[in-house]
Amino acid sequence: MTLQAQERRRRRNMEGFTLVELLVVLAIIGLIAAIATPQVLRYLGAAKVDTTKAQIRNVQSALELYYIDSGRYPSTEEGLVALETQPDSNSSWNGPYLKKGGTLKDAWGNAYKYESPAGDKQFQITSFGRDGREGGESQDADLRSE
Repeated sequence: MTLQAQERRRRRNMEGFTLVELLVVLAIIGLIAAIATPQVLRYLGAAKVDTTKAQIRNVQSALELYYIDSGRYPSTEEGLVALETQPDSNSSWNGPYLKKGGTLKDAWGNAYKYESPAGDKQFQITSFGRDGREGGESQDADLRSE
């Protein structure tokens, strides 16, 4: 056997990975994913809560601008749409105060609930959280304007 033939045979035996090596690498990747995934999902959930709180604050600011121009907040019937398009009942409207006010959704894709008046407050903006239902805890908890 020539030197070149021996070299080719040696290279052929060394090329690629064995099945065992590939399985070990896949097992390690699986373990890392199993450990990291829950932590990433917790961060994602917290980010959605923070995003929704920030959106509620932005809508509150837009409602304050509406109040300055109109002397009143939009009624519950007019809703947040009044921040985007002029209601027939408001001749002093100077908006739009928000882009996409009528289609404003929280971080989970649910529409905000708007009430005015709301008990002892002038208005209330509510997101029902991840589950979209009243009540709940953690990411399912309701988020309300202050």
